[in-house]
Amino acid sequence: MRTKVLILFTVLLNIVSAKGYFSAEEFKERRTRLAREMEPGSIAVLQGAPTETGYVKFRQYNEFYYLTGIETPHAYLLIKGESGETSLYLPHKNARRERSEGPLLSAEDTEAVQALNGVDHVYSTKAMGEHLSRMRMRKKPVVYLYQSPPERHAESRDLLLRYDGDIQNDPWDHTIPRYKDFIQNISTHMAGSEIRDLTPILDQMRLIKSKAEIEVIKKATVLSCLALMEGMRSTKPGIYEYELDGLAKYIYHINGSQGDAYFSLIANGTNAYMPHYHNKQDQLKEGDLLLMDYSPDYNYYMSDITRMWPVDGKFSEEQAQLYGFYVKCYRAILDNIRPNVAPVQVRKEAVKEMEAVLKSAEFNQDHHRKAAENFVENYTRSSKRDYSSLGHGVGMATHDVGDHSKKLLPGMVFTIEPALRVPEENIYIRLEDLIVITENGAEIVSDFVPMDIKGIERLMRERGILDRYKRLTEKEVKSYLPQ
Repeated sequence: MRTKVLILFTVLLNIVSAKGYFSAEEFKERRTRLAREMEPGSIAVLQGAPTETGYVKFRQYNEFYYLTGIETPHAYLLIKGESGETSLYLPHKNARRERSEGPLLSAEDTEAVQALNGVDHVYSTKAMGEHLSRMRMRKKPVVYLYQSPPERHAESRDLLLRYDGDIQNDPWDHTIPRYKDFIQNISTHMAGSEIRDLTPILDQMRLIKSKAEIEVIKKATVLSCLALMEGMRSTKPGIYEYELDGLAKYIYHINGSQGDAYFSLIANGTNAYMPHYHNKQDQLKEGDLLLMDYSPDYNYYMSDITRMWPVDGKFSEEQAQLYGFYVKCYRAILDNIRPNVAPVQVRKEAVKEMEAVLKSAEFNQDHHRKAAENFVENYTRSSKRDYSSLGHGVGMATHDVGDHSKKLLPGMVFTIEPALRVPEENIYIRLEDLIVITENGAEIVSDFVPMDIKGIERLMRERGILDRYKRLTEKEVKSYLPQ
């Protein structure tokens, strides 16, 4: 019997530690930091994600995974302020389900759970109500609840808030978001306690990434970059946007990604003028520029990288003029990023170089020059604000939480993605790179993906995945079917 228990414990430990990036000490340190920001004698109560509704691999809420590393549905977490003493509440073991789907951490797996994340206590989910009631009777503690929509599959707070707004504006939909229902339930259960929002504390913690977090983000970035480079190799007139989506997914999944960071933005020609175009049904045409913006969800961390290239493998003269101007301005921003300065200072220094680039730039079309002037003018205007970020944060969400506008600090991770528009032709040019602020500088993790004209054209002459495997024609599909 003891041998069977040890074998099961080993299996569970292998499951929860297979990713191997975050130690129990790191999870415990995060909870300790959180507790120190809370009122003494207070408690924080967090709700984990529910069971998936379909045949989809379970993915935990970001903030819950950040504090526990637990990937069990219907889990709950209670952290005591100041001390950081932590209780994790899990459902009881479901032997029948485990025989079908494999082992899952449960309330009975105390040792495996503590080896994963170092929590002090492991209880069943049903025990939390009694524990909260006892706390309420002894002393009505301040209760911290996560009062923002929790992030899950390819989700960021901006779109989750839009989702909430769409429901509120629909007179026929009375859905109450799960997180709001939980806030109401705990508020009722802990009647008399002051309820505070845990969101600002967790947002500030997630703003600065640990060494382990940065390593995972770098892996996600490398996979994104390799997919973009393979996209360049495989692009030819006549293929469809969705084919590039497919080859990227192949690269992500054979390297262990758990899904998409966001839906792929693969836009040919004027489709790129819609920044979040994701229909992916159009055929690539000779003479067009293609935009590809796509990254994986790797071990709960994202990236966000964009490149553009000519469908036929060579920039036309006018494309080279516009794109070449843009790249020089874009590099001016990248080259001025450094730690311990405000983003607006980086913008101001970049603008000086942009103005010099604009002055020497040549354009065959007057409206192309006007577009370039507008690009520099708009960037100059943004550099005059008191606080203005360079782009958006990246981490557990593609548009990550935390204020990136005040000062660039070591451990910050973000992208830049300024856009140049030519409205007369619906031309849109945008690149995006991932930057990690270090103690001594800024590491552009995605810089190995060519953005210069010669480098792109050289890479596009190489053989790609889609040269080896082409999509099936209708005739080929029918050839496999019984006649």
